[in-house]
Amino acid sequence: MVAITSEETEIEVLQCSVENTFSLQDSDGDYDQEEEEDDDEEVPVTLGFVEKPKNPNSLLPQFFPSKAGGTPAWLDPVDLPSEKSRTCGICGNPLQFLLQVYAPISGKESTFHRTLFVFMCSSMTCLLQDQHQQWKRRPEKQCRSVKVFRCQLPRSNAYYSSEPPKLDKACKSPGVGVALCNWCGTWKGDKVCSDCRIARYCSKKHQDDHWCLKPEGHKQACKQINISSQFSESSTSNGKNTSIQVVASNVLWTEFEISHEDEAEYEYDTEVSENDYSSSLVLPKKKDEAVEAMMGDFEGDDDRRSWTTFQVRVGKAPEQVLRYTQDSKAKPLWPMASGRPSKADIPKCNYCDGPLCFEMQILPQLLYFFGVKNDVDSLDWATLAVYTCVDSCETSVAYKEEFAWVQLNSQTTAQP
Repeated sequence: MVAITSEETEIEVLQCSVENTFSLQDSDGDYDQEEEEDDDEEVPVTLGFVEKPKNPNSLLPQFFPSKAGGTPAWLDPVDLPSEKSRTCGICGNPLQFLLQVYAPISGKESTFHRTLFVFMCSSMTCLLQDQHQQWKRRPEKQCRSVKVFRCQLPRSNAYYSSEPPKLDKACKSPGVGVALCNWCGTWKGDKVCSDCRIARYCSKKHQDDHWCLKPEGHKQACKQINISSQFSESSTSNGKNTSIQVVASNVLWTEFEISHEDEAEYEYDTEVSENDYSSSLVLPKKKDEAVEAMMGDFEGDDDRRSWTTFQVRVGKAPEQVLRYTQDSKAKPLWPMASGRPSKADIPKCNYCDGPLCFEMQILPQLLYFFGVKNDVDSLDWATLAVYTCVDSCETSVAYKEEFAWVQLNSQTTAQP
């Protein structure tokens, strides 16, 4: 997970420093918590933090950014996810872009460029139903509100130079790719306004949202375009979409660049003054030996023990929003003991039928930076764990759907 900076001159710095040596044996057995705890050991983890980009051009697709919020910087700008893939499996609305992580795998030509994209429905009602849907093993129809897509390209490809790009004020988008929805700026705009034949949308919902927007919705713009077309034939025949702009910026999540640091650079350096299981998101930092003492207070309460361990570990760097690793021994840092998947709950790859392996998790701190309200109806989660194909298999599908496991807090998590 690396973002190019103006000082970096070799594209090889984009490549991760470790090989993708994931190995995960699928099992039909149930989750053995004691066995996993016995085998648990710390592995190298890269922490992701959000920040306003110093140069907005650094988030353009040719710089292979890791970013959160706003609109995605598609790796393959042409063959985007299908209409079925881009909608919430519960309410049917188009999914909203959450974040993307540039995660190439070194030593493999097909993954010289590789990015993971995460989308989700902004409805907490859908997320609650999603959390129950994920327990269904091998369902005929997967109905999810959180979706992950993996896209990868070799160094020599149709869209980007094999040489590193230069970051300067004159940088522009490559200009290659399909027309996007004029409302969300995210998905392929394969539906055209029947009146002006210029505005494009990914769904009827986004067309309706744009049409009814006040005071400057497409209803007014469409009339102006039609009037102009009576005087200038070229205004509708040149195929350019110059008068219609993406207008959903006020409903998209705030755009950030994701920077990264090794977790090993952070140390415990303060004392925990209070142990509150339910109130704060992240406790202050804590010495390891004191943590062990606290564990004794929670004997017989696995959720509280897990929560304390989680809080103390995350408390090393409280503003982290992402935890990423390509280590073969890596496991998610679960906030709670309940609501974890067994090995059998993690499906196989949809494309090669091989195993999936944990690669990253997204923390709820991200919602704070997005400005999401902290109330009962607002979007919230304990952690989102992303599992990807061990072999990062190559198929004709440009955006291959991977698997996300949703763990909600103890008040809402329940295994059917």
